[in-house]
Amino acid sequence: MAAVQHFEPLPPLFRPRIVDESTVAMDVDVKNTAPPVSHEMVIRGGLQRGDTRTVVIIYGPGQEKIVAVFAEVLGKPHMLKNGFQDVVREDQGLVIGVSADSAKAGIASRNKGILVAINAHCTNLGMPPDVYLSSHTDYEFLYTEAPFFRRDLARFISHTLGQLSHHETLMAKPRTYFISTTFPDVHAALPNIDILTVGSDAVELRVDLLKEPLGDGKYFEIPSLSYVGEQVMLLRQRTELPIIFTTRCTTENGKFPMDNPDLYYDYLYRAIQWGVEYIDVELWLPEHIRRKLYDQRGNSRIMSAFHDFSGTFKWPSKQAESIFLESRRYADIVKMIAIISDHNENFQLEYFRSKIKAEYPNSPPLSAVNMGETGQFSRTLNKVFTPITHPLLPIIAAPGQMSAAEINQALALVGQLPRKNIYGITTPSMRSVTPQAPFYEKCFNELGLPHHFAVVERQPKSLSSIETWCNQRNFGGAYLNPAVSLTSLETSRGFFASLNNGGGPIISEAARLIGMVDTIVVRSTSSSSAPTSIPPSPPRYQNGDSMGGNASTHSGLPPNTSLVLDNASWKGILSTLTRDLAPSAYFGRAAVVLASSADDAANALFALKALKVSKVYTVGFKTPPAFTKDLLIEPFTSLESIQKARTVSSNGTEVRSNTGHSPGSPFVVVSALGPEKSNLVGMLVRLFGSQGNGQQGGEEGRNTRKVFLDLADGSVPRKGDPGIIAEQCGFAAYGAADVTAFTTVETLRLLVGQNVPYSFVRLASGRHMF
Repeated sequence: MAAVQHFEPLPPLFRPRIVDESTVAMDVDVKNTAPPVSHEMVIRGGLQRGDTRTVVIIYGPGQEKIVAVFAEVLGKPHMLKNGFQDVVREDQGLVIGVSADSAKAGIASRNKGILVAINAHCTNLGMPPDVYLSSHTDYEFLYTEAPFFRRDLARFISHTLGQLSHHETLMAKPRTYFISTTFPDVHAALPNIDILTVGSDAVELRVDLLKEPLGDGKYFEIPSLSYVGEQVMLLRQRTELPIIFTTRCTTENGKFPMDNPDLYYDYLYRAIQWGVEYIDVELWLPEHIRRKLYDQRGNSRIMSAFHDFSGTFKWPSKQAESIFLESRRYADIVKMIAIISDHNENFQLEYFRSKIKAEYPNSPPLSAVNMGETGQFSRTLNKVFTPITHPLLPIIAAPGQMSAAEINQALALVGQLPRKNIYGITTPSMRSVTPQAPFYEKCFNELGLPHHFAVVERQPKSLSSIETWCNQRNFGGAYLNPAVSLTSLETSRGFFASLNNGGGPIISEAARLIGMVDTIVVRSTSSSSAPTSIPPSPPRYQNGDSMGGNASTHSGLPPNTSLVLDNASWKGILSTLTRDLAPSAYFGRAAVVLASSADDAANALFALKALKVSKVYTVGFKTPPAFTKDLLIEPFTSLESIQKARTVSSNGTEVRSNTGHSPGSPFVVVSALGPEKSNLVGMLVRLFGSQGNGQQGGEEGRNTRKVFLDLADGSVPRKGDPGIIAEQCGFAAYGAADVTAFTTVETLRLLVGQNVPYSFVRLASGRHMF
């Protein structure tokens, strides 16, 4: 008998009120004569204020401390109350904790317009969670007491409250892939999850393939919700990628029975409550179930799935178009997959894809492939969430599935992924830095990309070699370390000035405001061919005098091709700061930035601007005018001004506690000073971190640990590590290695259009994430 838990009818999920649905666009004044600005480089769907209702955390016996952790991740003060009846409108801005026993009395009748209820259940207390609470809560967070993964909680709460959105970012990519885990138990995938997910933009959990042990070598026919919930928890703890939750039915190559459609609703709705990013909803399900899931999806996205194994389905038919039209009614992505026997049916699919795009331009994105060996060609042409496999998986999820490397190799064979020269452009001063070529080789080999990669050196005061490398027919992009001033590239009268008929290169908003360029991206202005991508070959060339064996293809950048000057480093800082905290932890707070120059500080300032900090105190540099427009800037000019900052709240008013301690002071300190100035950094960290050592107290009763980010090269020996001092003073400390890894993820995304997870970057660089 299947271990299936049945519940009373589940209530609708409240669709959160969104205060600001706009992306974090950076308002920059650009004269008409300036080079074009790429508006695609803002944070798509990025940081939003999201759901502003009061968060109520339901906690189990002896687990009241989880309320404080939620509050810390959200950057809010917290309070314990006796029940929902005690939570009032004036509690907005607090995180309220209510015990599980007390919550039962009022959870069903709570005011959903002002309250969002989250059942936080520790699996160490046993599974399943209380059935009544699970049925009536908005969301449910499953966690282990030891180890506890704060980043898991940060990801869950950022998603469910709508502060971060993966979907818009992914849909803006030239291609997206997801890998289907076909393990009967997620535990088996965890040792290799970093390698399995290279090239993937999401991870599919095939719930129907999970096997819950029954004993004596037997398994339940259907895994219970308790077992599935723990599997979701384990997977989310070990990957930063979005999860796709799939219950594939028996007639569509799955194992979920079809005699009870309500069973699908129970599992899929629970996945929404668990904060799963994508929910696979099969088209055969009754309309009322599909509509209900769509209406209750919260910040999750619905993938409407249709699979045909009959062999009689035809893409040019009216049936295919009607299936698409029905699918799009309750979907954020439409997925249509069929098995074929004739290679020409791949071209019929492409005609169908172009027809849908032309006739229904406002419809959800279409992900469509053909199954079987004959249909593999279609997998190379699909651009939206192509299912992929990996040699380390026990079985493939569907006939004809290919790995990311196999798809890239196939694209190269048919001329859709031509071999390019991609460079790491450095200076002689960077020779002592850990070589990047071996890492890039490892990534490119794993992705199966055909390109040539080389680390080359330029002279610090000359841009001619950069222009020479970029002005090649086979130029595929470059990262620059150290970054180059945008002004110097803009004022160049050579190759860069000639781009876009004399208009110059395209400039991202990040590069425009920061003023530094660390990534050069090749963009075709006429075709929609596959994104450029990378591979191996690490030779280092000196002074731009030689470009190796591929230099013979330097007849100039092809027509209808332009370059985008971009900055990826700020995104590395942003990702580091939001790894363990939700974006709201920074909203309206104060920050300190230490740097020797405005160029060194600009990446941090741009990231803090995106996080909506209210005020930035500066040390050691003059703030560029572009940042003073939207940020309240105050330089530290004396010890008195520093002391004042310790007694000022984030909104600029002076606040003192009963003990005489200054509860305001900055929440985040970012140092871009070199390792030789670690003593100065350590002194300032002590000044801002000595008040309560991150314990209970602080502004507005916050118990949040402050954040310290050190951008100095950690490989250089120094006296007095500021990171250690920060930890001793109650900060959560992050270093340059974290920022570098996240920056590498963004750089690879910009250059090759494919995802290499942060966890793999850290693993490949010699330090495991966990």
